[in-house]
Amino acid sequence: MGKFNLKTDSANKVMNIELEGTFSEEDGTKSIQAYKQTISPINPADYELLIDCRKLNVTSADVVPLLEGCFIMFKSDGFVKVKLTLENNPILKMQLSRLGRKAGIENLEIISTVSV
Repeated sequence: MGKFNLKTDSANKVMNIELEGTFSEEDGTKSIQAYKQTISPINPADYELLIDCRKLNVTSADVVPLLEGCFIMFKSDGFVKVKLTLENNPILKMQLSRLGRKAGIENLEIISTVSV
């Protein structure tokens, strides 16, 4: 089961999203609805989007189109920058990098951390 947490930091112009676990199509749909509610009162073009993927598992093939739709949504919302933070997970990094390129997000930064 996938979990998500969304927070807007208006003072620093940052929207934070924490993702955890393995997302089903239902989890993904719920997270998109929450995302749309969270961004409705702000202008994303003034904000950075920081997505914490350190506890996220690789997405299964049947949910990839939903994730791809999220990346397209992030691009169309026009965030100043989109940053993804990962643990040292090369497969997830490749998957998210590919989806970001496919969606055309030019301001995507993926930070891969190594846990000690």
